[in-house]
Amino acid sequence: MPADAVVIIHTDGGCRPNPGPGGWGAVLRYGDHVRELWGGESSSTTNNRMELMAPIQALELLSRPSQVHLHTDSTYVRGGITQWIAGWERNGWRTASKQPVKNVDLWQRLKAACDRHEVQWFWVKGHSGVADNERADELATRGLEEAVGVQR
Repeated sequence: MPADAVVIIHTDGGCRPNPGPGGWGAVLRYGDHVRELWGGESSSTTNNRMELMAPIQALELLSRPSQVHLHTDSTYVRGGITQWIAGWERNGWRTASKQPVKNVDLWQRLKAACDRHEVQWFWVKGHSGVADNERADELATRGLEEAVGVQR
C-alpha cells in the first residue's frame, strides 16, 4: 500500500479542571485531504475520557476499512489499546487486580472502531511542536469552549 494511502490521525483531549467540562480534537490526513473534528462535554468528564473520544470519533468517521497511523500524546490510550485491552477482555473487563476497567464503554467502542481498520499506534510528546498534535490540542480546546458556551 503506498504511503499516501495511509490515513494519518493526530488526536488530543482534555478537561479544565479534571474532572470537569472537556473537549477532544482530531486531525485526519489522507493524501492532500485534511479533515478536522472536535467536540466536548459540558458536564463533568475526565481527561482520559476525552483522550479516548478523539480516536473513537476519528476512526468511526472513516467510511471504509483503512490503513491508519494514529498519533496520541496519551500513554493511557496507547497502552490501553495496544497492551492491556486483550487482558481486560479475557478477564471480563476487569483489571489484573480484579477491579472493573474504568471507561469500559469507551474502550469497547474504541476496540470496535479499531477492528474495522489496520491501525498502528504512535505516541507523541504533547506540546512538543508536532504541528498536527498542536492543532488537535487547539481543536480539543475549541470543543471544550463550545460545550460550555464560550464565544470564540
